Amino acid sequence: MERAEKSEAVAELNQVFKNTGTVVVAQYTGLTVADMTSLRGKMRAAGGGVKVAKNRLAKLALQGTDVAHIADLFKGPTVIAFSKDPVAAAKVSTDFAKANEKLVILGGAFGKTNLNPDGVKALAAMPSLDELRGKIVGLLVAPATRIAQVVAAPAAQVARVVGAYARKSEAA
Repeated sequence: MERAEKSEAVAELNQVFKNTGTVVVAQYTGLTVADMTSLRGKMRAAGGGVKVAKNRLAKLALQGTDVAHIADLFKGPTVIAFSKDPVAAAKVSTDFAKANEKLVILGGAFGKTNLNPDGVKALAAMPSLDELRGKIVGLLVAPATRIAQVVAAPAAQVARVVGAYARKSEAA
């Protein structure tokens, strides 16, 4: 890699570290190209990304960012998973690591918060932003549905009473 390519790679990684909500660092020793392609596809589908970079360049790119405290995680062959959604990178990385034991999560960062492997797993267990939005909408819609049921209930009861009297008068 030439000096210009290195500086371009550092600048690109620096933008990734500045613009993402969550960064997960893992070792990928023994993963095949097909496995890495699968991980990249899953991460892309979740709205994130995966990068493999030289540790020295990654450490340079970390300088001046909120996640600079994870520099000590970059030892050996590491892969960087990132996403703007606070949960997506952790969720996809953890799910992939469960299915493929060759991906070992070292830790990560959630904003300025340092995450150990257990912290990444805890973050992955949380619902995503879209799931939370769905729950909130469900909670907002539920009272309106209940109000409609309560308002309609007396009318239904009156209709049943009138129907019962009508049947009674027909029988007599």
